[in-house]
Amino acid sequence: MIQIFSRIAARSPRRATSASRPSSSKHHPGRFSRCSPAYRGITTISTSNPMRSGDGNSEGQDAPLAEGKDRGCSPGVQSTPDIEKKYVHRVYDAIAPHFSSTRFAKWPKVAGFLNSLRPGSVVLDAGCGNGKYLGFNSECFYIGCDISPPLIEICAGRGHEVFVADAVNLPYRESVADAAISIAVLHHLSTEDRRRKAIEELIRVVKRGGLVLITVWAVEQEDKSLLNKWTPLCDKYNEEWVDPSSPMVRNKSATTLDSIEETDEDMRAIKQTDDQLKNSFDGLEDKTLIMDEHDKTQQEYFVPWHLPFHRAEIGGASAVALQNGLAQKDDKKGTVVYNRYYHIFVEGELQRLVAGMKNAAITDQFYDKSNWCIVLEKL
Repeated sequence: MIQIFSRIAARSPRRATSASRPSSSKHHPGRFSRCSPAYRGITTISTSNPMRSGDGNSEGQDAPLAEGKDRGCSPGVQSTPDIEKKYVHRVYDAIAPHFSSTRFAKWPKVAGFLNSLRPGSVVLDAGCGNGKYLGFNSECFYIGCDISPPLIEICAGRGHEVFVADAVNLPYRESVADAAISIAVLHHLSTEDRRRKAIEELIRVVKRGGLVLITVWAVEQEDKSLLNKWTPLCDKYNEEWVDPSSPMVRNKSATTLDSIEETDEDMRAIKQTDDQLKNSFDGLEDKTLIMDEHDKTQQEYFVPWHLPFHRAEIGGASAVALQNGLAQKDDKKGTVVYNRYYHIFVEGELQRLVAGMKNAAITDQFYDKSNWCIVLEKL
């Protein structure tokens, strides 16, 4: 049974959903548990329909605030953009079991980082997915969170301590962990402010001297042919899916960018999409359309996920996605194709996001398996 715990470390009234296996109520001595300071003030409510963090407010009494100063961020940063809701959250909810079945191999660099930690360290995995790194180093204690309730259910079924939570608003008190990892998460955040805020949150929750490992997909892919399978989002509209004053902008672009074939390399189709986007903005104020003249490198993409027909629930999420145009059938491959939003990072971009953060320093930076990676230390 899924349990809802009050947002014990929150700086906003939203709740985080904690999923734990019913048979796992007993904790080993010394294990990171809900009795620790990170989980003070919890209340338990049974539910069969856990709320997605970041997509709205939960019903019921507001959760108690964490001790100390409120460090909330601006509403614009905390508000989940439509492109993330549709092309990240809903996609991973729909593909969770199939996605999980493909995620079992550990990256050597991540494994090395976890194995380098002191015994007894508390490790946070923010964006833990199916929890493949939770419990990796048996001498450490782990807590995890992810935006997808189905993925959190998978983690809970494996006995992990996990929450449904947003990367830009982590439900943990300050300085609760000795280390944190964010593996292949930041590239799903659609604005620079949200990506920077997610890094600030990782730094906030680790102790002074604690380490944070962040990895993101790189523009500089080792297999260049992959880029041909991704759909480029040619025009960038600044804060387009966040700005509540421009609902027409948000709705129009979301509709136009739907249903682009993953294998479509026909530039005429891309040009047609561009023309439709530009026409949809005719008559709007110039400030709603902001082209990034300085960014010559393509960084915004839809990356396809092929869900086999036998994995797609009949009458479930995939049927709804097909009906709403958020997914397509590929009869030749026998799959339902979902598009996932990615912001692919260029060299030095992670470092620029960290620049100006006085409470963190970069201790390592490297390129590994088509990913840019940095290690931060909290000062």
